[in-house]
Amino acid sequence: MFNRKLLRNFDWLLLFTVFAIVAISLITLASTTKSITQNPFYYTKQQAIRFAVGFAFMLAVLSIDYTYFYRLAPYIYAFSVLLLVIVLFFGDDTHGAQRWIDLKFIEIQPSEFAKLGIIISLARQLTAQEGSFDSIFSCIPAFLHVALPMILIFKQPDLGTSMVFLVIVFGMLFMAGANIKHLLTYITLGLAVGGPLLWFNLKPYQKMRLIIFTNPYLDPLNYGLQIIQSLIAVGSGGLYGKGLFAPGTQNALGFLIEKRTDFIFSAFAEETGFIGAVVLLLLFMILILRIIRLASLAKDTFGMLVCIGVAVMMTFHVLVNVGMAIGIMPVTGLPLPLMSYGGSSLLMNMMAIGVVLNIGMRRQKLMF
Repeated sequence: MFNRKLLRNFDWLLLFTVFAIVAISLITLASTTKSITQNPFYYTKQQAIRFAVGFAFMLAVLSIDYTYFYRLAPYIYAFSVLLLVIVLFFGDDTHGAQRWIDLKFIEIQPSEFAKLGIIISLARQLTAQEGSFDSIFSCIPAFLHVALPMILIFKQPDLGTSMVFLVIVFGMLFMAGANIKHLLTYITLGLAVGGPLLWFNLKPYQKMRLIIFTNPYLDPLNYGLQIIQSLIAVGSGGLYGKGLFAPGTQNALGFLIEKRTDFIFSAFAEETGFIGAVVLLLLFMILILRIIRLASLAKDTFGMLVCIGVAVMMTFHVLVNVGMAIGIMPVTGLPLPLMSYGGSSLLMNMMAIGVVLNIGMRRQKLMF
């Protein structure tokens, strides 16, 4: 399926790092859900199946020369936006959020796949603009490019995911050659004008999440409960943790909410302690640094920008997810890449890794 010359450029360390993080995820899921008597390993099996599907998707992405994604970028963008429109009208409403499309055999979250779609399409647009970032207005096309998907995701409502797009566009603009002073000007204007406008358009529970972030004990039995229990879980893990499959207070007794998804890092930290948490964070650091390395080796601007977009996306997810677990970030619902339970997030991340590995494999023109 692959030319041997391509395999010489394959980043095995990046792939092994992905395997290591997913293995930790499966072990953590098995440990945290063992109390489910009907089927104690249900979530572990489901996630393992999703990983297998994701790995197949990754191989499929690897088999296609990534330059085809450049040609298909406008269609990828249109399809991503179409899915986001469909979910607003026909998506399943769960806990007041309309984010999933039920395909009967599987539920998908379009906003997750839109992240990769927007990274690819934005990379094409910025590549076409290469060398044309002298004016402060030269950044506007990139902002307009992400504005529509951001608005559609915000309407679901999903503030956390919409913020991911904002971070991605700034990161990719910087690497594309945009003037740092211009970007800082946009950030300042965004905070001054967009901040108040955003606040008045937030749902009441979203406002409470931001307010309670400053002091979770303002509402310890409701909005502040997740943060407080997470802090207790992380702190009670100590240096070595309470042990995998061992009875931890917050995890085993059900005090830790969303321990499979948003707060899986808290559950892992309680069971493996400071040492386990540091090992996991080091794996994420290796993952992101390898992606950045492949960005630096890419043979063209498009490949470099796609890698940077994926690196920025994963960095933001890790910082926000781990940050909310230890109380330094508001609760946003952003999953921990490759760790949190969920099909759409895992599939998208595996495809994103596939695209990055693809760019690394094809960083040199084949000579025959």
